[in-house]
Amino acid sequence: MKGKKRRPNSTEVTVSGVDLSQLERLLAFMSEHGLEEFEYSHGDLRIRLKKPAVNSSPMPQRLLAAPDIVVAGSAPSAPAEPPPAAPPREAPAEAARAEDSHLVKSPIVGTFYRAPSPGAEPFVQVGDPVEIGQVLCIIEAMKLMNEIESDVGGEVLRIFVENGQPVEYGEPLFAIRPTRKK
Repeated sequence: MKGKKRRPNSTEVTVSGVDLSQLERLLAFMSEHGLEEFEYSHGDLRIRLKKPAVNSSPMPQRLLAAPDIVVAGSAPSAPAEPPPAAPPREAPAEAARAEDSHLVKSPIVGTFYRAPSPGAEPFVQVGDPVEIGQVLCIIEAMKLMNEIESDVGGEVLRIFVENGQPVEYGEPLFAIRPTRKK
């Protein structure tokens, strides 16, 4: 009896060693978890999935934009341009230390919000005085809204994170100049 060659069914399409059904699962995972970018490399294979940046242009946009898919493999291609350099995540900590300020860091991983609801005034602005226990922001994690309070009294010097951006555990959120006791 001869062995039969296994033929991929319609859901198991591969392109240069990449299983497209796996890419579809990655795209669904990105959408489900609100990820904007995902990168994977193994040997000669490099996969980078990235959703297009949302801008505030007046042109109508699709609600769910398809991510850009870049597959680099064994096929020769033009040299890829390196991605634009992002500001280092540690720069806020260094800048705050230089100003002798207190850093309020994220206690959890989640999404940073400056205001209690869309369209509402932010909890604090740069230059605002804050007291111990005053709410500075909200971090949404697993559909729970966690109020982040100031652990020192003083003046807000800097806000390191943009509204709606993901934050990591221990990432600096605010620099506060502590009030000097008289």
